[in-house]
Amino acid sequence: MKLELTDNQPLADRIRPTTLDQFVGQNHLRERIEAFDRSKRLPSLLLFGPPGCGKSTLAMLLAQSTGRHYMRVSAPEAGIAALRKKLAGMDILILDELHRFSKAQQDFFLPILESGEITLLATTTENPSFSITKQLLSRLHVLRLRSLTKLDLADIAKRATEELEFELEEESINLISSMSGGDGRTLLNLIEYASQLPKDKREPEKLRTILPETIVRGDRDGDSHYELASAMIKSIRGSDPDAALYYLGCLLESGEDPKFITRRLIISAGEDIGLADPYALTMAVSCQQAVEFIGMPEGFIPLSETAVYLALAPKSNTTYAAYHTIKQEIRQN
Repeated sequence: MKLELTDNQPLADRIRPTTLDQFVGQNHLRERIEAFDRSKRLPSLLLFGPPGCGKSTLAMLLAQSTGRHYMRVSAPEAGIAALRKKLAGMDILILDELHRFSKAQQDFFLPILESGEITLLATTTENPSFSITKQLLSRLHVLRLRSLTKLDLADIAKRATEELEFELEEESINLISSMSGGDGRTLLNLIEYASQLPKDKREPEKLRTILPETIVRGDRDGDSHYELASAMIKSIRGSDPDAALYYLGCLLESGEDPKFITRRLIISAGEDIGLADPYALTMAVSCQQAVEFIGMPEGFIPLSETAVYLALAPKSNTTYAAYHTIKQEIRQN
């Protein structure tokens, strides 16, 4: 299956790599990817990672390298009955957004994977531990992809400017790469936008003010939700106010519920600071009340003040540790 390029084709498709050597990013998986490419039979895979990191592209490259018949569909658009008919004569199925299938729909793949009738190359942005059934997960090799680095994005940006036949200063490319949040698709959208601007508007300072605003991506039910919150608390625990404020900003700008954040701040005040500064707990509880009273977006003011206060406060977890010692003693005796 070969895509015919047209003027209306998205830039992402026009510069999509045609060989694994051209694939950008995911250096931590290179050895495994090359091993799959060399194997006589490609196993069924689940490519798990954030949007725009190359999951579908990698799946297509692996499928193409086998020389076998394959098709690509998106789970939200594919009903099981229609999919069953389309699979006739196909060896490999590339299925985007597997997590959008219900558990009952995911069960459809169990017998055909077990028999080797089809090889499944599925992609998901959701943690497979929660979104994919254990039975299906046990039949798939999971590859966890990461967001693209700035160097990866700069590489893609240069290829995009060559395809669009326009010049962009290296500083402008670095700016757009920074704004893309590790998402190659976002990067290409911004590059395409910049290509339509007059040449004098493509200078870094001017470009900074006229590029479309990119939305900071958050996942209130996924891994990033907990990873950012954990990073904020670890920054407080490590007495790093700059980092605590940064991760607070990441949480808020990604749309995190302020109630979740204030709860974590209250816990940190009691667990990490404790009797070293008893006022910290009062401060955190007052922050929760203030945020509920004034709401967002102004709620960032008491949240920021509290996060910095907790980071700068002396630390003591003696009461927290003492209680856990007592609990263990009670349960054992």
